Amino acid sequence: MNDRASPKMTRRSFALATASLGALMLPMPAAAQFSDTYNFLRGVRDRDFATVRDLVEAPSSTVINVRDRSTGESALHIVTRRRDSQWVLYLLRQNANPNIRDSEGNTPLHIAAQIGFAEAANWLRIVNADLDARNNRGETPLILAVQQRHGALVRQLVDAGADPGIADSVVGLSARDYAARDGRSEAILEILDSAEPEAEAAPTFGPTPN
Repeated sequence: MNDRASPKMTRRSFALATASLGALMLPMPAAAQFSDTYNFLRGVRDRDFATVRDLVEAPSSTVINVRDRSTGESALHIVTRRRDSQWVLYLLRQNANPNIRDSEGNTPLHIAAQIGFAEAANWLRIVNADLDARNNRGETPLILAVQQRHGALVRQLVDAGADPGIADSVVGLSARDYAARDGRSEAILEILDSAEPEAEAAPTFGPTPN
């Protein structure tokens, strides 16, 4: 018997092999290529509300509090840092953890305090964010707000009950100490020593689909 395959069989085998290889090289659905964690955080960064909504509101979904592997940031950190009011509200309404920490120990309230995002800070405290949470440097949101001279946010935090006497673990200074050392922060020092409670306002809206 001739052991060599006929030309016809050879071409057929090649065609079958090529078809199989082609099938392997076809684009795969996004859900198969990437995890829900990746798709969710990418959707948040891209402001792709439809994708985020589908992932968050799916039955038994747990993506709302996932964190980026490299930075530790959650979706709530991301939207707070970019000052995106509607997204902050939407995530909080979907039970995002207001006290979740990134790799530096910062909560979303730390971010809001540092950048002066008073609106987000107000919503975060309404959902029981830890006003005196300490990051890896021992800094509280109030310390960061004082360092950046965000007077309105300092008042908001103190009125809500933040402790101006907590010292950080880097130089051992409190929010009051930092204000006292900064000659341009006399008004903030007065706020730290005399603040009155403010009325709360409940959030009522969120982002809309494109």
